[in-house]
Amino acid sequence: MAAIPLNALRTFEAVASRLSFAKGAEALNVSPAAVSSQIRSLEQRLNQPLFHRQGRQVTLTETGRKLLPGVQRGLAELRRAVQTVSQDRSEGVLNLSMMPTFLQKWLMPRLTEFYDIQPQIDLRINADNTQVNFEQTDFHAAIRFGTGTWQGVKAEKMLDDWILPVCSPRLLREIGPLKSADELQNHDLLFVESEVWDAWFRVLGESGRDSHWPLLNDSLSILMAAEQGQGIALSRWSLVARDIAAGRLVRPIGTVVRTDWSYYFVAPPHYHDLPKVAAFRDWIMGHCERFERPE
Repeated sequence: MAAIPLNALRTFEAVASRLSFAKGAEALNVSPAAVSSQIRSLEQRLNQPLFHRQGRQVTLTETGRKLLPGVQRGLAELRRAVQTVSQDRSEGVLNLSMMPTFLQKWLMPRLTEFYDIQPQIDLRINADNTQVNFEQTDFHAAIRFGTGTWQGVKAEKMLDDWILPVCSPRLLREIGPLKSADELQNHDLLFVESEVWDAWFRVLGESGRDSHWPLLNDSLSILMAAEQGQGIALSRWSLVARDIAAGRLVRPIGTVVRTDWSYYFVAPPHYHDLPKVAAFRDWIMGHCERFERPE
């Protein structure tokens, strides 16, 4: 059987459910003549009458009665599918990827606000340092730390960052404030070996890398060790600003160096303007704008 146009089935359902060509035409916002034409076309394709016509009275034939429930179920399923797709643009699951350090130290304390203002979005975050492949996963967007040059995605700068040393208040009392950054070489520097620190050592001298304490290879563990007084940690402002404000960490010297990298909100082009993606992006961008720089 040749394919039956969806519009003909919609017209049949509108007339059959109301038993009126005029009311069916009104529901579809078309003329009665257009409705009659669609019904005739459908009956010809089925080679069977669907309605008994007696003046203005219309009743369904046996074929029409059998056809109506199936058409109604099919149209309802189509409406649900379209609604689901439409809702998925502005609500539902939003899959994000980001580094564990950024999630725990910067984003997590702020997330409650997003849940409060966007309860229809089911935010799901994967904390991983690995760069997500959007073509092979179901992630909608990611937060990356780098230079902003990634292929196949739109990248918007969120936040610059600064490198600075931090330690526990107890350790600072023991060693006293440092007079210069050169004195850092007299202490165990806690940091994970990475090109992130290149800007710091470029400004203050590569010899500082020699005081690297190699026992830990995780940034969060490094900060915990510093908080417990095990040394001076080289960290980033985005990760320690709240700890400094709360008094868990202090700055043994006021030196700060701008990093070569920044945080970026990235998404593939087909997701970039999706309403739920844009809602999260606008929200986090607002917080980034209000985030104070180090003195």
